[in-house]
Amino acid sequence: MNRNTPTSTSAISDSAAAKDGRRSRRRKRWKLESTSTAPTSAEVVIIGAGVMGASIAYHLAKHGVHDIVLVERDVPGSGSTSKAAGGVRSQFSDEVNIALSTRSLEVLRTFESEFGVDIDLVSNGYLFLLDSAEDAETFAANVELQQRMGLDSRMLTVAEVADLAPYIDTEGLVAGAFNPGDGHCTPEAVVSGYVNAARNLGVQVLKKCEVTGFETAGGDGSVGSDGSNGGRRVSAVTTSKGRIECAQVVCAAGAWSGLIGEAAGVDLPVRPLRREIMVSEPVDETQLGIDLSRMPFTIDFSTSFYVHPEGPGLLFGCPDETDVWEFDDKRSPDWLPTLAELIESRAPALGDVEVKRGWAGLYEMTPDHNALIGEAEELAGFFYACGFSGHGFLMGPAVGEVVADLMTGHQPFVDVSGLDKRRFATSGLRKELNIV
Repeated sequence: MNRNTPTSTSAISDSAAAKDGRRSRRRKRWKLESTSTAPTSAEVVIIGAGVMGASIAYHLAKHGVHDIVLVERDVPGSGSTSKAAGGVRSQFSDEVNIALSTRSLEVLRTFESEFGVDIDLVSNGYLFLLDSAEDAETFAANVELQQRMGLDSRMLTVAEVADLAPYIDTEGLVAGAFNPGDGHCTPEAVVSGYVNAARNLGVQVLKKCEVTGFETAGGDGSVGSDGSNGGRRVSAVTTSKGRIECAQVVCAAGAWSGLIGEAAGVDLPVRPLRREIMVSEPVDETQLGIDLSRMPFTIDFSTSFYVHPEGPGLLFGCPDETDVWEFDDKRSPDWLPTLAELIESRAPALGDVEVKRGWAGLYEMTPDHNALIGEAEELAGFFYACGFSGHGFLMGPAVGEVVADLMTGHQPFVDVSGLDKRRFATSGLRKELNIV
């Protein structure tokens, strides 16, 4: 891999952009209008206008909730959503995660017809590469669960992996896991669709607006043994654009959710973890022996190295050599050599691609790598949807629907009570194993 990264991260050339509609459309489409001043009151204030907050806002408005305010400290979709790899998959080890991701994929497949936005969905499947008998056994059990839930997941032999992904060095592999219905799409496009649809239903969007605190009413702040909050409930959100009285708040602030919770007196065990991505220059498919139109999102499970087609090029990702648990989304000079080693080890056929640009973003990690969804026992009216540990983008469509149902007294299509943050004090960790 050529590591001479350009200093500019500007758009690719016009000729390349003509081939890569995803990238050229991104620059033209994401001009989302928003309200410049905060209203004095609202029924619901949603914090964070990434895919999660935008989806929740849209679904609440669809339920007939009025006076919804979506607050974003920058611009919609500019946080972790815009820095996601865009993967959408249903291969999980937890039944609830499988149900949520399956529902989200159903929405994404018809997104353009429903929202009028092309999200550049590519359904080439997800391929997990497995290099240990233990992982293969675990994935086989997960595949059986996915199949019972109606999915087309299946285990692959090493020979089948080689046939599906000829760019992979299969040395050391023992099996693969594949679902042909998985894929990837453009995260910002999904946010755009939800935000515009929400605005059309009356949702106010406040950009460049930072939450500075909360006001509460009633109670003494104590939490009883039954989880009661002593009558304490949210009454207002204070922001850099003014105070907003409200009866309900939703924290959908991604990696920053722990800080938002702290400001409200709510314990949300979410930590930031840096991840970095590189996009290559357009590639010569014949020279590399690949077919971008068929290439699946490929993940080396033990190392979390992954690659998938990105327009006329390739998108690569992997962890830092040493995890960075900080609010640090700056690119590291040590990361490209780490990526190069992983490419050389598992996909040497791709080693000569040219670096075009890259970026770093933040995962929102919880102790068991599973999401937090529910209403805070410490503060009535304070809802949360965060801590998705790297799979928040793909679950946004379904979680928005579920949270809106919970807030309006409707029955969600799946029981998410096991994702309530109280699990850490009661039932314990609820481990999701298929984390990249």
